[in-house]
Amino acid sequence: MKLASLLTPTKIILDMKSKDHCGAIQELVEHLDKRHMLCEENKEDVLASLQAREDQISTGIGSGVAIPHAFSEKIDKVIAVFGRSKEGIDFEALDHAPVNFVLLFVVPKKDYHMHLQTLAAIAKMFNNCEIRKQLADAETEDEILEIFSSRPSRIHGAKLAPREDI
Repeated sequence: MKLASLLTPTKIILDMKSKDHCGAIQELVEHLDKRHMLCEENKEDVLASLQAREDQISTGIGSGVAIPHAFSEKIDKVIAVFGRSKEGIDFEALDHAPVNFVLLFVVPKKDYHMHLQTLAAIAKMFNNCEIRKQLADAETEDEILEIFSSRPSRIHGAKLAPREDI
């Protein structure tokens, strides 16, 4: 299964407004909530898990990329959302550079192995500077989705949330 299977046009934010990592995580979770891709009852649990993970060490991996991620016992399928910031977000990244691309995902706690595979696939894809340039230049959600779809990164055995656009 391709990494792009985690996303749909409605799971993409072209121009995030947040300036710091806490605000960015909140903005992405709110985006999922407003589009009914995250149950209201799970929202606070997911947000707390993501913030707790970020408090351990920044998920800003460098090169303008952050991959906030967490587990949840309250979901049964992987949930993901991608955000782009033209201005850059202070994610306290490892290279101290602002983050322009944020791919947030939450994995069911029972699927720990998938968490590692998803993280590795995302990091591998974003390691390519040409992909980062294409993502920066994309003008629509569909263009961003096409960039993700054209990449060979795969996640094995993933059980995903439905792809329907709500």
